[in-house]
Amino acid sequence: MSNTPHELAEDFPNDVDKIHELKVSNPHFAKLMEDYHEVNRAVHRAETGIEPVEQSAENEMRKTRMRLKDEIASMLAKA
Repeated sequence: MSNTPHELAEDFPNDVDKIHELKVSNPHFAKLMEDYHEVNRAVHRAETGIEPVEQSAENEMRKTRMRLKDEIASMLAKA
């Protein structure tokens, strides 16, 4: 498992301007980003042992993070 945070700006370096634009102009996108960052931080804390959780809970958090990132990527592709 990676202990590196999955920051959106790092995962979508060519879309940083689009990310900012959508964040300020689209409430749904802003909420997706907020949810993504929240679950991403929780996964990172679990992976590093700061806040250990059951393996099944950590797996579910990863799936949620992936779903959110997929939706964010889809919205970026359409923008």
